Amino acid sequence: MIGRVGAVLRALSAVDEQGASTSDLSRATGLARPTVHRLLTGLADEGYVDRDRRTGRWYLGPELYLLGEVAARRYDITQHARTSVHRLAVATGESAFFSARRGEETVCLVREDGDFPIRSFVLYEGARFPLGVVSAGIVVLAMLPDREVDEYLGRVDLTARWGRSHSRAAVRERIAQTRELGYSVNPGLVVEGSWGMAAAVFGRSGEPDWALTLTGVESRFRADRRPELGALLLKEAHALTNRVA
Repeated sequence: MIGRVGAVLRALSAVDEQGASTSDLSRATGLARPTVHRLLTGLADEGYVDRDRRTGRWYLGPELYLLGEVAARRYDITQHARTSVHRLAVATGESAFFSARRGEETVCLVREDGDFPIRSFVLYEGARFPLGVVSAGIVVLAMLPDREVDEYLGRVDLTARWGRSHSRAAVRERIAQTRELGYSVNPGLVVEGSWGMAAAVFGRSGEPDWALTLTGVESRFRADRRPELGALLLKEAHALTNRVA
């Protein structure tokens, strides 16, 4: 039951400000619609979700906000991260992001667009991707111990949703490249022409708990510019890691 509740809340957190219907959440979680409706009704009674009576769409509720405010005192570095995201957006003109690792996913928490007029919209606040997908997921996976990487890739098939470019061999190749460079590169693997780069931010335990990302169109991520972008990402990621330590 707890797992089902968690799945519903995670699915609801991934939608935009338009909210989600019961059917939307049923599809996203793989749970039967009556089950999802029953869970949502119970969560609404406790204030964890809210429903627009006019449209019938669901949203995260006020009780989660209050709980999050308390939890943030221990876990949240978002306010510090906003400064790094802002500097990256201003310095590069690209869209900059801060994402957190949650289990086997990365969740985008902060976005700020630079002044370059053409943007990529693969990432947005609340977007979730499995480890190994998008640049944040690549760099977090690459910075985990080999044992954890092997266990994850031995159990998860990313090709079912993300295609052959996310085969185990392809992901391992990107992991090796990321470890060599210190930052990851996503050469339009999720949406053609939309590139991304990311650097890991480490928590007190030494684990890659977060990532800073830059995204944009392919022409802005030329081979001669990527080292410059990578250096900026690593500088900000190192500074943010030091703030956490």
